[in-house]
Amino acid sequence: MSDKRVYIYDSTLRDGAQTQGVDFSAADKATIALELDQVGIDYVEGGWPGANPTDDSFFSNPPELTRARLGAFGMTRRSGRSAENDPGLTAVFNAQTKVVCLVGKTWDFHAKVALGVELDENIEMIKDSIGLATKKAEESIFDAEHFFDGYKQNTNFALSCVKAAFEAGARWIVLCDTNGGTLPHQIEEIVGEVVKHVPGSHLGIHCHDDTGNAVANSLAAVRAGVRQVQGTLNGLGERCGNANLISIIPSLVFKMGFNTGMNEEDIGRLTHLSRFIDDRLNRPSDTSAAYVGERAFAHKGGLHVSAIAKDPKTYEHVDPKVIGNERHIVVSDQAGKSNVLARFHEIGIEIDSKDPKVMTLLDDIKRREHEGYAYDGAGASFELLARRVLGSVPEFFRLQSFRVMDERRWNAKNELITLSEATLKIEVGDQNFMTVAEGNGPVNALDNALRKVLDPLYPQLDDMKLTDYKVRILTPGGGTGAITRVMIESVDGKGRRWSTVGVSANLIDASYNALNEAITYKLFRDGAKA
Repeated sequence: MSDKRVYIYDSTLRDGAQTQGVDFSAADKATIALELDQVGIDYVEGGWPGANPTDDSFFSNPPELTRARLGAFGMTRRSGRSAENDPGLTAVFNAQTKVVCLVGKTWDFHAKVALGVELDENIEMIKDSIGLATKKAEESIFDAEHFFDGYKQNTNFALSCVKAAFEAGARWIVLCDTNGGTLPHQIEEIVGEVVKHVPGSHLGIHCHDDTGNAVANSLAAVRAGVRQVQGTLNGLGERCGNANLISIIPSLVFKMGFNTGMNEEDIGRLTHLSRFIDDRLNRPSDTSAAYVGERAFAHKGGLHVSAIAKDPKTYEHVDPKVIGNERHIVVSDQAGKSNVLARFHEIGIEIDSKDPKVMTLLDDIKRREHEGYAYDGAGASFELLARRVLGSVPEFFRLQSFRVMDERRWNAKNELITLSEATLKIEVGDQNFMTVAEGNGPVNALDNALRKVLDPLYPQLDDMKLTDYKVRILTPGGGTGAITRVMIESVDGKGRRWSTVGVSANLIDASYNALNEAITYKLFRDGAKA
């Protein structure tokens, strides 16, 4: 193994789910896992089998990853049970993932007080559990919980725990700064001692951000010898969050000369990945985020613009394009052109960079984003917009009008119910249709009305269904008249997922726009004839 190879372990689907206000569905987890796989993350931790219905649902039908290794998380066996007969471990092993990560106590205080066991028994619990995990999975990982606190309190015990895991066959022993209270110089000093007992090629680091040092601590640990880094997208996690992989990865590669297994194209998708997870969670992106924030390479003007024109390195520590971001100079109409061309390449559109249509599209995107559209999390809408500028999307149907009514009433069982009904008039070719459909809410009623007309005409829609619907208020000060953005995710029988966006001051109008785009994209991708 090259000493310059650092392995990236993403725990967003478990640690990120502990963020206040974040609640992943099984569909969310699958989609995020596929995005992580696409950019070449080494390990994707899916969650804790047996801990909750969402994780059970995810592991019962896990996504097919081609580059990343899917992992399941659990804890070492309980006191008084064998590893083979511990129900918690059994649930983890039944997920049948290639990787199993087990957490155990390495702070004597926690072993005695939280678990109520003697220190020798705690070590046996680690040894037995990791030994069985090594037999059940291709790779076993031991997360040494509160390791740095434990090391400071009782060095011999903390070291005995990690050595027991290593001797039991753990591929990785991960040193956890669980309460985020350790500083970079302490991390580097302690890791420097640990590598004298366990090879750095088998050590990892897992940091929380309670002192704002999770990224710095992770990099310090790599300097000291560890070769796996655990973290989350955008630093999601409980309390102040976990180490932010979006910042760690480019720092490892561009600042420290390490190889993460991600190629140039992969790293160039980090900005997309960061904004994708925010859109998925219906959260505003941090515009000042390192590397990927909208303002990370923004130059206001004056002396800065003059200096940038002569040498971008004057005010930019890396070329923004290498992580998929863009330089933003207010007076320049070229900002973002390279990104548009890169997206063209991704979706299979070949066009001369000097074609005036490129700038037409760029201007259209800027205008729409000012209105509230967001295309990082709505790739299907971006592709349709791009292809329309190039004149290559058929008009499969045309809306004439729609009307949606909600009725709240008591039914025959004396239950208070609300019904939605949509009346729709559309043209398909030279035919005019009018249809009425009910639904569980106005958007579902609109969808049912559309599908009532379109499904018989376009059999390609038979296997399409909507899997997610998110609304975000863009102008909170507008009250009930605020501008809203709707994101819709769809999936088909081939396992393809795509997202579309609609924006309007009218929630139903925004929803229809996103729904229209979703259906149009499916028909276009399947080669339907208008």
